[in-house]
Amino acid sequence: MALAWLCRDCLEHGSSPSAPLRCPACGSPRLRSHDELFALSTAHVDCDAFYASVEKRDDPSLRDKPLIIGGGVRGVVSTCCYIARQSGVRSAMPMFKARQLCPDAVIIKPNMAKYVDVSRQIRTHMDALTPLVQPLSIDEAFLDLAGTEALHKAPPAVVLARFARAIESEIGVTISVGLSHNKFLAKVASDLDKPRGFAVIGKTETLSFLAPKPISLIYGVGKVFAETLRKDGLITIGQLQDEPPENLMRRYGETGARLARLARGEDSRKISSDDEMKTVSSETTFNTDIASLETLSTELLKVTERLSERLKAKGIVGDTVTLKLKSAGFRLRTRARHLMIPTQLANVIYETGLSLLEREVDGTAFRLIGIGVSGIDTADGTDPADLLEPAIARKAAAAERAMDKVRTRFGREAVVRGRLYNKTPAKPAEQDDDQSEGETR
Repeated sequence: MALAWLCRDCLEHGSSPSAPLRCPACGSPRLRSHDELFALSTAHVDCDAFYASVEKRDDPSLRDKPLIIGGGVRGVVSTCCYIARQSGVRSAMPMFKARQLCPDAVIIKPNMAKYVDVSRQIRTHMDALTPLVQPLSIDEAFLDLAGTEALHKAPPAVVLARFARAIESEIGVTISVGLSHNKFLAKVASDLDKPRGFAVIGKTETLSFLAPKPISLIYGVGKVFAETLRKDGLITIGQLQDEPPENLMRRYGETGARLARLARGEDSRKISSDDEMKTVSSETTFNTDIASLETLSTELLKVTERLSERLKAKGIVGDTVTLKLKSAGFRLRTRARHLMIPTQLANVIYETGLSLLEREVDGTAFRLIGIGVSGIDTADGTDPADLLEPAIARKAAAAERAMDKVRTRFGREAVVRGRLYNKTPAKPAEQDDDQSEGETR
């Protein structure tokens, strides 16, 4: 069987009985070979340490120094370069801990206006490749390049390598590419070879590739749920593959069904362009600016409940949660997170939004907070347990549905969450929007 190969530097490509060690055209060792290399078309593109890469691009003196993007004594790390990561620094880590781990690091406050501008430049390049671009955040997106070979006169793998080279040479930041046959595996692949990566997971190797991997590789399986699975004797994805799906569903509900599918590399979600996506959102402007996480999280719960009510009323769900913050100086921040399973539940949206909010509370005073969901689809009547602990998730979903029934019968104020009881409103008005999503930032 001939093995397809591609040089990521000069873009020379071909096939041979075995992969060459170096490119026969330019001598580069940066080759990617795979027997399905030219047959796959679903990609996940992720910028490498995006904010830090942009700052190093703009200040070459930072190139060989550990760099942390964040700030404040009580703030958190927005991102950090790979040099800082060697010291143990990670995104969302408290700044005081990051300083302890890497005392020599250069620390720069985020410049979101600059990062958004660079993100738009990259997006322009993506749009030239395919109309099916689904952004997940400011620095990552899914691309569907099926049917584009005639347009680009090259298979998707070559087009993506050309794209990565153009982004690095023209914009000055690096990206990693994951190429596979569905979204789940493409996203897994993009993390395998960072930075400047190009990883491939083919159809025929899906089961064998996943089998030895820890279950935590599956998005949404956090420490709590992973420990539950470990106590049940499930540690590797291969063990999930060996379990009958009905057993996993009996133990873990809808999450068990999801585990069974993803353990086998099955993901039927389609890549949808953002022009086709709708965003349903709710936001509030405060009477006085707020910097406290506790107060902001309470306001977040309020707007989340309004959003959830509207989603339920419309019979729709969304698979991407976006947090919106506007500072006292009118600077806008938006952060997004993709869900493996679409939802309309307030508790799921709130927990996702709260995890995004916690990374942004750095002493900045905010005048507005909002939450929205995109990737809209029709609800199928089930309550997917997309929290970390299935049993807790099922109970939370059931409790929320019970609250909904009481409110439908007796009014919205009949049941109030304890966190919101007797809270003075912090806003003069509220605004809910249905809008076309132009960009996820």
